[in-house]
Formats: sequence, C-alpha cells, structure tokens
Amino acid sequence: MGVLVRIPTPLRRITNGQARAEMEASSVGELVDKLDAAYPGIKARLLDEHGEMRYFVNIYLNGEDVRFLQGLATSTASGDEVSIVPAVAGGAG
Repeated sequence: MGVLVRIPTPLRRITNGQARAEMEASSVGELVDKLDAAYPGIKARLLDEHGEMRYFVNIYLNGEDVRFLQGLATSTASGDEVSIVPAVAGGAG
C-alpha cells in the first residue's frame, strides 16, 4: 500500500479522469515528482517556477495543510492520504 492521492476535478484531465492515484513516496515533494512522471504536466499546476507550492493550491496530508508542517519536505508513509485542493475564489458581490 502506498500513499493515496485524491485528485481534484480541475486536474483530472491531466490524470485521464482518475480521481485517485496511489504511489510510493517518502515525502510530499517526491510524491509530486512521481505524480508528474505518471501524469506529465501536473507538477506545473501544483508548483511554481521556483519549485514552491502555488499560492492557490493547498496540499493536505491526513487532513493537515503541509504548509504548516514541513511543506514539500513533509514525510509521507504507506497508508497516508494526500488531498490536493485548489483554492476557490468567489463570494457574495
């Protein structure tokens, strides 16, 4: 069993419609690299040109925002669940 990644609807065109992916990775950064190897182009949607998480993308590890952990260096283990959540803008006008 690897790390389960939940793919949000806006990124599913990159993952051929897959809502979930499972892969082995020891950190969130390695997970992003492996996702990009499996689904080319997904890394560019998650990280900026400096390799930092884009401000409008949140990545959660077991419900915890990785920005408040160790960011992309946050360790992952088999059985963990990672959710990619794009920020949503809007509200009453």
